[in-house]
Amino acid sequence: MLNRALTPTYQQVNDINFIAPAQKALSNGIKVYNFNAGQKELVRIEFIFDNVNWDQNKPLQAVTVNSLINNGTKNLSAKEIAEQVDYYGAFLQSDYGADHITITLYSLSKHLSAVLPIVKAILTESVFPQQELEIFIQNQKQKLQVNLQKNDFLARKTFAHGVFGDTAYGSDITMADYDALKRDDLISYFEAAFKPENCVIISAGKFGDHEFALLDEFFGRNWENNSPTILNEFSYLPGNGHKIFIAKPDSVQSAIRMGKLAINRSHPDFPAFQVLNTLLGGYFGSRLMANIREDKGYTYGIGSGIASLKHAGYFFIATEVGGDVCEDALTEIYKEIELLRSDRASDEELDLVRNYMLGSLLGSLENIFSHADKFKNLYFSNLSYDYYTNYIQTVKSIDADKLQQIAQQYLDPKSFIEVVVGKAKA
Repeated sequence: MLNRALTPTYQQVNDINFIAPAQKALSNGIKVYNFNAGQKELVRIEFIFDNVNWDQNKPLQAVTVNSLINNGTKNLSAKEIAEQVDYYGAFLQSDYGADHITITLYSLSKHLSAVLPIVKAILTESVFPQQELEIFIQNQKQKLQVNLQKNDFLARKTFAHGVFGDTAYGSDITMADYDALKRDDLISYFEAAFKPENCVIISAGKFGDHEFALLDEFFGRNWENNSPTILNEFSYLPGNGHKIFIAKPDSVQSAIRMGKLAINRSHPDFPAFQVLNTLLGGYFGSRLMANIREDKGYTYGIGSGIASLKHAGYFFIATEVGGDVCEDALTEIYKEIELLRSDRASDEELDLVRNYMLGSLLGSLENIFSHADKFKNLYFSNLSYDYYTNYIQTVKSIDADKLQQIAQQYLDPKSFIEVVVGKAKA
């Protein structure tokens, strides 16, 4: 008979094996990092382009190009692109990030010769039809109008602008920015960003010599650089903490978002900071969840995180609480931060965090695509696989004194930007 009063035994994760890619280059110099799984027919090919030519007066260029890049080429309409990709059982998507645009193709290996020309047309011949642009502008303005009524959206938007100002990481988008979108600007950006010297390719799945030869045939030959490119470069200095309140008198809940400019993955303290963040609010058993949700019942959920970007990082805490308990929730949040700075964590609590973090890392490596994703974290931070070795060692060995030191160094509430959107504060 199972005795449910006894805690199950567990064993800490010791070693995690990461699969590193093979590196090649296409005829025109594009780097290809390949994770060849060998057996299953499925392959994923990611074409990744740095965001470039940042213009504060045209903050929507990159994200709009990303949204409309599949909506028509010189010879294919948006409908034809979708139908042809679907015919071969493939899937094509575009993703915009603060630092990169990624065009991802999922396809059976045997159909690559048929679908790669479609991708090539998208990456070299997209025309951004005026009609599609007008529909996009209309839809996005309606979406923005709706989102501006949501407290959590306003808090997130205001916080990002408070930390990063009018850069790609924090630009405060308005209706006027959508009205200012011009097709010619999109074409100019497309030509500057989507070219070989600004591209890296990461492939994963059944991708051997034959598949590489196909990739080189379509993307290594007859694809040249043309328009000038200026890579985005941002620098940030820590600012003074301040509080921002946006009144929403009719709100039942208030959105809270607070945090500060912080380190990114390239900083040697980043793994230790991740342990600290997990302890504070990075998993369901965290201190913030135990206090604000389980004990006080102020919210359904609260969490903290560290975001690593190319040129910076930031730490944040986010939640929505009842408007009448907003001030009490803020008091408790700051209390938990101060406890991290003043008191040592117990060995039992640290063991729980260690097991969670190592288990999560191991569990995230479920297939070859996962290994490719882990590699991207390294590649875009200019790191080697030693990073993960150091990360695992830090999680396993960090002690309470080191965590307290990290808390004192990186979690000074006086440097926090605090954003509250909701009812008037008492």
